[in-house]
Amino acid sequence: MTDFSQLKEDLFFGKRDKVIEYVTKYLKADVPAEKILNDGLIKGMDAVGEKFKSNLIFIPEVLIAAKAMHAGMDMLQPYLVKSGFKKKGTIAIGTVKGDLHDIGKNIVAMMFKGAGFEVIDLGIDVSPQRFIEAVNNGQVDVLAMSSLLTTSMPFMQQTIAELKSKGLTNKVKTMIGGAPVTQEYASKIGADGYSRDASGAVDKAKELMQIREG
Repeated sequence: MTDFSQLKEDLFFGKRDKVIEYVTKYLKADVPAEKILNDGLIKGMDAVGEKFKSNLIFIPEVLIAAKAMHAGMDMLQPYLVKSGFKKKGTIAIGTVKGDLHDIGKNIVAMMFKGAGFEVIDLGIDVSPQRFIEAVNNGQVDVLAMSSLLTTSMPFMQQTIAELKSKGLTNKVKTMIGGAPVTQEYASKIGADGYSRDASGAVDKAKELMQIREG
């Protein structure tokens, strides 16, 4: 049985070169890329998420761990494609119109990637029309909207209203988050999910897609 404990520890501390070294070693030993991803990188990033959720580490530590994880994922990508690896789902994420904040959104996007989701990052100042286009242009399972300003929050409501008017609510689940956003507001505007932090967002996305972890 392959031991990924050192890989997970090095990922946790953001040791990018060490992560690359271990992924290379596992690949040379014919360890399946999917196993390296699931049991090494994703579980390592899960630990980062738990510590972040508990306020034991902070944004800089999450960002450096995520960079190390992405270095490992980049190496695994060609092998995963060959093996027909199935991603957990596709999430389109963006900060809503009128809001230029992106740090929180970027962390959530990184956590989604680290959990095995494909992420379409729409960026900042995203209009309801652009969110709708993302849903229409591909197989998006979850639409995630972020807002750090109370003045931009109404665009979340507008986006969900337009999804409903176009009959797209059966095609995609919606989730919202950001400092001023609450579960009460999510319920009020008809969002399918809400999370107060990045780790919770991953859990909520899995819940919305009815993903059961083994």
